Amino acid sequence: MRLLVRERLFGIGDDYWIEDADGRKVFLVDGKAMRVRDTFELKDAQGRIVAEIRQKLISLRDTMLIERDGEQLAKVKRKRLSLLRNHYRVTLVDGTELDVSGKILDREFAVEYDGELLAQISRRWLTVRDTYGIDVVREDADTALLIAVAVCVIVLAEKEHED
Repeated sequence: MRLLVRERLFGIGDDYWIEDADGRKVFLVDGKAMRVRDTFELKDAQGRIVAEIRQKLISLRDTMLIERDGEQLAKVKRKRLSLLRNHYRVTLVDGTELDVSGKILDREFAVEYDGELLAQISRRWLTVRDTYGIDVVREDADTALLIAVAVCVIVLAEKEHED
């Protein structure tokens, strides 16, 4: 499944749509403005919330939490320091770990489980500045979770870059 993310350069609340390969709106990333911490809702095309993303307020390293139906689904945080690539660890509530690595600020990274590619996030095949693609490789993957992970690592990387 190939998805297209079109972020807006300027806008209150950081809202943007994710479209499928045919240009149909599939998910809305609904950023909540005026909050103490970064908060987003990932909604399907019908407006149902499929994941909630929020920054953990108190932690040694910046951490984002992904929730579904009021229950924590995953925790995303920086894994280790590297000069050329960023690495993040996604810990699912059942203990499963996903690795995210690549040039996060350039929107070029991969999400893997146990060495197997689950999703590739890339600007390579697109020319618009704030547009990038999410290519979900496995058909049985939780697409909403992978999109939420992509949102988390981009927000965390941008925060680190600002500091």
